[in-house]
Amino acid sequence: MYKKISLFSLLMVFVSISVSAAYEPYGSHASDKWQIWAYSTAAPSFLGDEATIIGNNGEVIRQGSNGWTCMPMNPRPVPEKGWKSAHEAMPACSDAEGLKWMEAFSKNEKPQLSRYTFMWMLHGDVGEDNTTPLVMSEEESTPGQWIESGPHLMLIPKDASEVADFTEDFMHGEPYVMMRDTVYAHIMIPTEGYYKYTK
Repeated sequence: MYKKISLFSLLMVFVSISVSAAYEPYGSHASDKWQIWAYSTAAPSFLGDEATIIGNNGEVIRQGSNGWTCMPMNPRPVPEKGWKSAHEAMPACSDAEGLKWMEAFSKNEKPQLSRYTFMWMLHGDVGEDNTTPLVMSEEESTPGQWIESGPHLMLIPKDASEVADFTEDFMHGEPYVMMRDTVYAHIMIPTEGYYKYTK
């Protein structure tokens, strides 16, 4: 009887751990616990669970083991109490090549990649101009080119010109090119729920 109770208790511990990993933790959004949840879940669990997590301050808050890194990508100032939601934080998960691309993008420099790479953003973003990098609001964007994205995967080419022939139409659900005529051109691959923020 004791053995059965112990095994049952152990099973409940494993279940609670898996559930807590899947659902948003309670508490401050500036805490390491919330940030680790929010940023690691920008990728499928088989990547995010073992990824290194970079916090709002740009420092590692969890060391990973699989060569992938997850971090917030919203270029706006971080609110004092942290981002209101994972969606607002715009977290992305990528490998080392993807980190090169992210750093170049943030510095307005040309990415220097050795191969194609992928970037997961399963919490989406709070809005991008599909033609112009680093536009911060719909009011400043090219008319008809503002898209607030839901979950998606990005395919980032070694050379931006390699994806120039893809459609720019982001409303049909098929993969499309974002920022075509720039060195940051990449393919957006919508996943389930991609259009939940679309007006």
